[in-house]
Amino acid sequence: MKSARVILAIALALALQTTLARFVVGGSAALDLVLVVVVYVALTSGPTTGMLAGTLAGITQDALSSGVIGIGGLAKSIVGFAAGVIGQQFIVTAALPRFVMFLGATVAHAAVFMGLYVLLELRSFPAPWTAIASQALANATVGMIAFTVIESLPGIVERRRSRRVRH
Repeated sequence: MKSARVILAIALALALQTTLARFVVGGSAALDLVLVVVVYVALTSGPTTGMLAGTLAGITQDALSSGVIGIGGLAKSIVGFAAGVIGQQFIVTAALPRFVMFLGATVAHAAVFMGLYVLLELRSFPAPWTAIASQALANATVGMIAFTVIESLPGIVERRRSRRVRH
C-alpha cells in the first residue's frame, strides 16, 4: 500500500510539473515538484524508499524530457538516499530543519545533475547559481506546505468525524 502511494505521488507530481511548465514563466526550472516528492518520501520513509522513489521518479522524468535517460534518475536517487539517511540520523521534524533539507537537497540534486552533464561534455551551464537558488527556495516552500497539509489531514478528518457524531 505504501509503494502505491509513493507511485501515485510521483505520478501526480510529474503530471502537475508538466502542466505547470506550460503556464509558468521559466518553465519547469522554477520548481521541481518531483524532487519535492522524493525528498518528502525519503524523510518520512527512510533511505531505501527514498532511493527507490528517486530512481523511479528520475528515470521517468528523464524519459519524458529530451535529456539523457539516467542522469536525472541517478541524481534523484542519490538525493533520495542522502535525505533518507539524514532524516534517520537527525531529528528533522521541526520547520527549520525540513526547510534546510529541501534547500540542501535541491542544491545537491543540481550539483549532481549539472556535474554529470558537464563531466560527460554533453552540456554546459554558465552561471546557474541564481536559477539554483530560486529553485531551492521554491522547492523548500512547496515542501514545507506539503508537510503542513499532509500532517494536518488526519486531524481534519478526525474533527470532521467527531462533528458528524455530535449532530
